[in-house]
Amino acid sequence: MAKHQHKHTKKGKEHAEERETADRGTRSSDAGPLPKLKRKPYEQEMRRLHGELVAMQEWVKSSGAKICIVFEGRDTAGKGGTIKRITERVSPRVFRVAALPAPNERERSQMYIQRYIRHFPSAGEVVIFDRSWYNRAGVERVMGFCTPEQTERFLEQAPEVERAMVESGILLIKYWLEVSPDEQTRRLESRMDDPRKVWKLTDMDLKSYSRWYDYSRARDAMLAASDTPWAPWFIARTDDKKRGRLNIITHLLSQIPYEPF
Repeated sequence: MAKHQHKHTKKGKEHAEERETADRGTRSSDAGPLPKLKRKPYEQEMRRLHGELVAMQEWVKSSGAKICIVFEGRDTAGKGGTIKRITERVSPRVFRVAALPAPNERERSQMYIQRYIRHFPSAGEVVIFDRSWYNRAGVERVMGFCTPEQTERFLEQAPEVERAMVESGILLIKYWLEVSPDEQTRRLESRMDDPRKVWKLTDMDLKSYSRWYDYSRARDAMLAASDTPWAPWFIARTDDKKRGRLNIITHLLSQIPYEPF
């Protein structure tokens, strides 16, 4: 799990050490990519992590913690699958997923982030955003659903909103899932060819597919503006979905001061 390097972080040798640590689990000792993780070891480790997520859940309930997890990333990068594995063995009364549809006419007249605020966690809750207020910095920017001025204003305001969240006692954890162009192409083709997956394929996916570099520029601008000491971004490489899910859940657990079973 790589922590995005913002302007406040360490430099030089310490930077190199941090990058090396972040790359463990994604590359072998000779710097080549690790082979795709097999299902049996994946399920064995996932079973263990599910137990830890239950322990985390009990700590959240007893401590009254408020945890907000944001998942953003490329189309087909595996956000939905990762969220499903996080939530499948825990209580929906504690772990809640917020996946908001396009805003209605009333919501479009509100302050941009207003419709997200009502989904923020209360004491004893974990709220997972399957895409979030960062739509304004990503798909809305790239697809022309907002003006450049609206995007810039959002990027100026988002860090201060997140500072207020953290100061109110919310533990905010933000993940960006990154997938390579070749793997994205393979996954989109898989959705086209498999009737069990075709529901995942939207017109927006097809339009977005041709704008890889526009999304890259939007991502870079978003990370530069909103990666802060109080709410940093963590970047997960997910060409290997199984390995990516394990890395994300392991990292998430490391961010929560619960007592392991």
